[in-house]
Amino acid sequence: MDKKQEKVRYSDAELQEFKELILAKLKQAQENYEQLKNDIMVDESNPTFKMMEEGASTQQKEISSQQLQRQLEFIRKLQGALVRIENKTYGVCRITGKLIPKERLLAVPHTTLSIEGKEIEAKSKKKR
Repeated sequence: MDKKQEKVRYSDAELQEFKELILAKLKQAQENYEQLKNDIMVDESNPTFKMMEEGASTQQKEISSQQLQRQLEFIRKLQGALVRIENKTYGVCRITGKLIPKERLLAVPHTTLSIEGKEIEAKSKKKR
């Protein structure tokens, strides 16, 4: 076996660092979700909102609904990252099995793919 063996997971200290980052992002994402939800409820109860042209009203509701869904999906991904931290599998690419570089995890803490894994996935999707 090679003496300079490749690291298979992040240390507990590193995982704790990522956990703190993710918890902060999760808190912000949940606040944004609640704000979006409240904005939609306020708009719907506003008399001027009701007087808007039906098409514009429907379009705005759809846009707000999409934003809400994206925010909810982001929250789910962050929660999944927390589970991976608890399982000590956080930061391991689900395609290559290699560690995702720390810089990538700091930029996109909920990712499950390294750049290499993302490229492999994209190529396999193109073949379909």
